[in-house]
Amino acid sequence: MKASLLPGIKLQHRFLVPSTKTVPALYPEAEEFLAMPEVFATGYMVGLLEWTCIKCVNPHLDWPIEQTVGTHINVSHLAATPPGMEVTVNVELIEVDGRRLVFTVEAHDGVDVISKGQHERFVINRERFDAKVAEKRKRT
Repeated sequence: MKASLLPGIKLQHRFLVPSTKTVPALYPEAEEFLAMPEVFATGYMVGLLEWTCIKCVNPHLDWPIEQTVGTHINVSHLAATPPGMEVTVNVELIEVDGRRLVFTVEAHDGVDVISKGQHERFVINRERFDAKVAEKRKRT
């Protein structure tokens, strides 16, 4: 981690929602999802929030040796967004506690605030992380 990894870092990221990021596309194996409205899926929205947080801190890490993984998410999904609309995500790093990072996150689709909340990530060493995952695989 670089000395520049400090609270107050902000990033705005925009994303045009395609039909491949809607509820029916989330789990095509699930007939329940296939029957639901074609709007931006909460699961994909969470991924977009995470992506923005990753982009926010990567310049302040020894990327790709150091990376971050999501450890906690507490967000709302307040409004439906159809495909073709652009979502703007704003994130701010508000806490750095060792390798634990806490962000505020907010997303807007140009009409409504669609999400607000907090997201926590943890800085990892990719090589050590992969070794632990490989060890876990051996136990199955």
